[in-house]
Amino acid sequence: MATKTVNVSKPYTWSEKIYLLAIVQGLLITLKHFINGFFLRKHNTIMYPEVRREYSDRFRGAHFISIDRNKTENCTACYLCQTVCPAECITIVAGERESAHNPDGVKKEKQPVKFDIDALRCCFCGFCEEACPKDAIKLSGKYEMAITSREEAKYDLVYLKREVKGRG
Repeated sequence: MATKTVNVSKPYTWSEKIYLLAIVQGLLITLKHFINGFFLRKHNTIMYPEVRREYSDRFRGAHFISIDRNKTENCTACYLCQTVCPAECITIVAGERESAHNPDGVKKEKQPVKFDIDALRCCFCGFCEEACPKDAIKLSGKYEMAITSREEAKYDLVYLKREVKGRG
C-alpha cells in the first residue's frame, strides 16, 4: 500500500511572489543609513584605536594575580580556581612560603611556584575569580589580547602578577 504526500502549504499571493514589499523595505533601510551617514554624519563605527569602546564594569577580560604592597602575591595555591575552571586552562604547582615573606602577619603557608593560564582555552566565565578565597585572581577590563603565536597566550606567574588598581 503506497502512501500519498499531501501538500499543506498555502499558495503564495501575487504580491508575495514578486517580493516587491520586501525589496522596498530593504531599500528604505539602506537609504536611511545612507542619509544618516553621508549627510547627517551619524556613524555607528568607532575610529579604533584612536577611540576606545567603553565596556561595562562587569566585562571580563585578561587575567591577573593581585599582589600586596610588599610585591607578594595574594595567592595561597589552594587549587580552587584550577578545580572550578570548566575549560581546565589553569595549572598550579604549590610550594612552601618562607615565613620572612609574611611581614603583615597574615599567615600564608603555601605559594604558587608555577601558575599558568592558557588564554586560548579560557572561556572567560569568571568562575576562577568567584572561587578564590583570597581574592587573588581577577579578570581585568583589558580586551586587547592580540598574539602572533600560541605560546604568547600561555601566561605565567611573572606575567600575571600586578597591583590592583581597579579592573583596568
